[in-house]
Amino acid sequence: MSDSLAATKRRPTMLDVAALAGVGLKTVSRVVNDEPGVSPALEARVRRAIDQLNYRRDANAATLRRRGRKTQTIGLVLEDVSNPFSSALHRAVQDAARERGVLVFAGSCDEDADRERELIGSFRERRVDGIVVVPASHDHAYLHEERRAGTALVFVDRPASHLDADTVISDNVGGSRKAVRHLLQHGHSRIGFLGDLLSIATAADRLRGYTEALEYAGIGIAEELIRTELRNPVAAAAALDDMLALPAPPTAFFTSQNLLTIGGVRALHRAQREYEIALIGFDDISLADMLAPAISVVAQDPQALGRAAADQLFRRLDGDTSPPVHDVLPVELIARGSGEIAPTAPAAS
Repeated sequence: MSDSLAATKRRPTMLDVAALAGVGLKTVSRVVNDEPGVSPALEARVRRAIDQLNYRRDANAATLRRRGRKTQTIGLVLEDVSNPFSSALHRAVQDAARERGVLVFAGSCDEDADRERELIGSFRERRVDGIVVVPASHDHAYLHEERRAGTALVFVDRPASHLDADTVISDNVGGSRKAVRHLLQHGHSRIGFLGDLLSIATAADRLRGYTEALEYAGIGIAEELIRTELRNPVAAAAALDDMLALPAPPTAFFTSQNLLTIGGVRALHRAQREYEIALIGFDDISLADMLAPAISVVAQDPQALGRAAADQLFRRLDGDTSPPVHDVLPVELIARGSGEIAPTAPAAS
């Protein structure tokens, strides 16, 4: 890299590439845009200069000129686009953006903080106007500069860390309290808990709601009935099997995430105990009402979350400079049968 470029630490331009390769700007433009009219020898020189300078084409430069610095694009960082919750949230954001003629770039961060930063970095390179984030990182201080530069940021499903930013979440604590109180009202006192990674804010909040409901009812917390750090249905099923093998097993389960509910239901059906052991899940699951027994859930609304996050983002893009908002959307307990099963015998203390 040239001394002047290194000294200023600025992003290399096509002019820098042209100077290093010893060719005209038009030649560089043709190579970068894969246009004909450049000899193989000249193309090779240009590409060597591109590699040496680590030049990246600004795909939005023309759009920025046409639209007065707006690209009409936004970025969306999801946990896992294959998860039904993430898919529903994605669709809601996409529908809201489409109404305004805005394109959505989306990617999965897979609970990886480095991947989150990589995705946001890619969106920034494309000069997106704003970003909706389902966060994986536990430190978003790196986004202070981005926000000062004018990029709108909204966090959805979970709050940001070390950054006071617009947030739209579900009532995870209150919803978990509802689920556990419902099981208590049906005679259960030994209630197993299946949870995700406690580093995830929603998982920690749902465990908090579980413990608060038991404590309010005067029931001690039994550590052997709490299993966390579960990431998939297989792990959830194994944890449920382990708890059913305890000398004093649970008579009911609260599965605090949709994939964990799937694993829990499979384990109970495999053991042929689906009509003996009660179960309530957090997040609705496909065909939950078609199973036998039908699955009771605390349902949040990913479409409402996505829509609210997108609406807030567009308010910022339209010029709203009010302090950050922190919206908490209500959840609903849907009793379908599995959570209403009473214990067949008095629960052991």
